[in-house]
Amino acid sequence: MPKTFFFYDLETSGLNARNDRVMQFAGIRTDMDLEQIGEPVNILVKLNDDTLPSPEAVIVTGITPQQTQDEGYSEAEFAKMLVGDIFTPDTIAVGFNNIRFDDEFIRHLFWRNFFDPYEWSWKDGRSRWDLLDVVRMTRALRPEGITWPVDEKGIATNRLELMSKVNGLDHFKAHDALSDVEALIAVTKLIREKQPQLYDYLLKMRDKNEIKKLVNLDYKQSFVYVSGRYDAEFNKATVSFPLTAGKNGNVIVYDLRYDPTPFIEMNSKDLARKLYASWEERQADDFIKLPVKELQYNRAPAIAPVGVLEQGDGWKKIKLDIDTVNKHKDILLSAPGFAENIRTIFENREEFKRSTDPEAQLYDGFVSDGDKLRIETVRNSKANELADFHPNFVDERLDLLLLHYKARNFPKSLSEEEAIEWEKWRSDRITNGLPAFMSSLQKISSTTNDENKLFLLKELQLWAESIMPADS
Repeated sequence: MPKTFFFYDLETSGLNARNDRVMQFAGIRTDMDLEQIGEPVNILVKLNDDTLPSPEAVIVTGITPQQTQDEGYSEAEFAKMLVGDIFTPDTIAVGFNNIRFDDEFIRHLFWRNFFDPYEWSWKDGRSRWDLLDVVRMTRALRPEGITWPVDEKGIATNRLELMSKVNGLDHFKAHDALSDVEALIAVTKLIREKQPQLYDYLLKMRDKNEIKKLVNLDYKQSFVYVSGRYDAEFNKATVSFPLTAGKNGNVIVYDLRYDPTPFIEMNSKDLARKLYASWEERQADDFIKLPVKELQYNRAPAIAPVGVLEQGDGWKKIKLDIDTVNKHKDILLSAPGFAENIRTIFENREEFKRSTDPEAQLYDGFVSDGDKLRIETVRNSKANELADFHPNFVDERLDLLLLHYKARNFPKSLSEEEAIEWEKWRSDRITNGLPAFMSSLQKISSTTNDENKLFLLKELQLWAESIMPADS
């Protein structure tokens, strides 16, 4: 089958993919020439009665829980739609900061609904691409022909709505998923038209195997790297160097803009304090940041050979020079102990605080082949079949996850004991989230007279009252 793009965007109940939920999904499929195929997708997803959305998120999107209940698909229905109709074989899933945000919500959605959380993004010719880093690299290295926005303070910004506005592209409603998708396609066409060589190169480099050809520990070489973690004053661009192995086969890289000398004699504990310093500590006049980060091969990082800087005034654009890069690289190569200390820090790093909630335990381990067969049976079962289905999962996360899946989608399949267990979990979740929810409601309501915002706040209050545990 010919490859296609599927440009998509989500609006969610909050920013945390482990705890928050998708409320709106929109997308448009195009061919490889960016011409639309078929009709756009624009749907709501029901917010379940176990979730208090962030009032700030609802104020931005204008989507209320009640609206999703009236017009939306259930999560289980939505998951089946994604697998069957959206992320089909040979689809390139494209978004704007999707790899760090939207894709995480999709993974957790699949996890909760007994679909494989990963196959949708790599199996049967599927892949994913993030246009945010494409925009960043275009701005840093090949900005010609495109108008680049700044914010109200005159600081460079790559916000999608501003990119659209200053370049005269259609974008009618920011933070509406479908409108954002339309704007994203327009920006993609703009980059393809004005900088076709860079566009084609970065499209190819979404493949982790292509990334590994340029960035690896067997043949260490400097490379251009554009990332949101780098300094805005240099358009998020620098020249980096592969330093040592990271977790899961990834690589730790060093930003050669900065002299390694202050760090090479430090032990791993002192280096860790630098790396994980608090915001307050970083504000000190004498603080020197440790310029290392993990490059993850499967996140389509925006990288390029150093040779791209030789064209035109490339070095000048990123405010760097070859002599500085080579000098700092030589220092790194002369201090192998520094690389080993950095490897130790990242090897012992906890990615996130482990949760007792099975819905937030996606990354606690992979599911065995035997459990994968049982998972397939779960999602293909009807309510009456699930009532007496006891699959004896090997993975202890899945028994509780099955209870939650049944409660949300097939509540009549629950036994009396299961119903009590579910209500306790639901009640605890709402009770724990209520203080922050009410604080946000009060804060927003005290600072606005906007009738639309006040309506949304009232709807949120009614939603909270409707799902409150009976004994509250």
